Amino acid sequence: MASVKIVLRKNMIRKDKTIPLAIRISENYKTSYKWLGIYVLEKNWDKTAGRVKNNHPNSKRVNIHLIKKLAEANDLFLNTENALTAKQAKQKLMGAGGSVLFFPFAVDRVKSKYNREVFSVAKSELSILYNLEEFLNLDKSRDKQEVIYEIKKRRKERVSKGRKGDHDFLDSVKYFKKKKDLKFQMIDEAFLEKYKNFCAIYLDQKPRTITNQLIFIRTLFNKAIKNGVVDAKFYPFGSEKEQIRIGTTHKIGLNKEEITKIESLNLETNTSIWHTKNVWLIAFYFAGIRISDVVKLQWTDFKDGRLLYVMNKNKKPVSLAIPNKADKILEYYKAFKTENNGYIFHFLKDTNSNNEVAVFRKTRNATKLFNKYLKRIAAQCGIEKNLSNHIARHSFGNIAGDTIHPLMLQKLYRHSDLKTTINYQANFIHKEADKALDSVVNF
Repeated sequence: MASVKIVLRKNMIRKDKTIPLAIRISENYKTSYKWLGIYVLEKNWDKTAGRVKNNHPNSKRVNIHLIKKLAEANDLFLNTENALTAKQAKQKLMGAGGSVLFFPFAVDRVKSKYNREVFSVAKSELSILYNLEEFLNLDKSRDKQEVIYEIKKRRKERVSKGRKGDHDFLDSVKYFKKKKDLKFQMIDEAFLEKYKNFCAIYLDQKPRTITNQLIFIRTLFNKAIKNGVVDAKFYPFGSEKEQIRIGTTHKIGLNKEEITKIESLNLETNTSIWHTKNVWLIAFYFAGIRISDVVKLQWTDFKDGRLLYVMNKNKKPVSLAIPNKADKILEYYKAFKTENNGYIFHFLKDTNSNNEVAVFRKTRNATKLFNKYLKRIAAQCGIEKNLSNHIARHSFGNIAGDTIHPLMLQKLYRHSDLKTTINYQANFIHKEADKALDSVVNF
């Protein structure tokens, strides 16, 4: 049971001999204090009664105030369904403000994503915290290129330490847990505008990447306001403040001729670029499944001539017949079934499948390698489009065009909402628009 009492904090005595009063909140051997802003002489304080004595010049007014504050503290424990810690009770008594530290609050969310094994999200959100740190430390008086070089250098050093095992995710969590140089109230419209400029100029980030960071900051504000630790008046987003607009971009996929060029490209067997080509084609043949999912495919995911697996991103089950072209690629890798420890491809063969962190790290390293070799494949095929991991999905959509019913595409794409499929496929349906344009221009 929580103990709430007004006490005289004798160890905080001031030069004029007055001592501060505080509400002491004790719960499970943990104690916290909420200062009341009242200072009294020790001779004016009744320790047993928890009130000022009649010899205090404003005893009646002060005691009424103390009774009110004590009642508020007790009400917290009586009217709260879930148990409060002493620290939480103190925060609620203080009321919402804007002085809550941003980084410790933010990294708690990042850590929760990590604990839930949503590693890709945790990693991207942690990167945002490092970006914010770089922004806070920015010295505009210095040469821009020099600053950019040092930012990239620090990022490379973090990555290098991570690969060597000298620094891991939880080390970053501990680091940001201690940072005190950013409070919620500091993040206003002017701050966000400057941060957007920083991301574009010094980090060379595209609009959508910057927007994702604003969404992350907005999410933290909403959570902090909901938890009662930040006042809504500090919220920097809204119709008359910072507005987050998610812009649209052109999704460009390969056409049939370009796919054929990749299929026909003659590469030395068992080289990294050769494996990259096979992984990318498998992703395309199975309606553009994500490259990270292809890397994790195991032979147990194939049964009765079908691919049966659960997508990593949205945990949706997938069941697709194995196309003949995909079957030819898979047939080659059957000889390495034991060597690859049950995986189709070799990238995770030395990784414990139960170690989610190791699987994520190895998969991420493999996808980075793919993007490197896909650029070479594009060059050898004379493809001028940006050949990347995700373009396999765009390529499937581009070739499907408007020839496949949206409901079937929704199933193939594993979209939860048909609107998502229609909006996605709109990037690749040009026939009617081209006809309309032609009828007007070529009269």
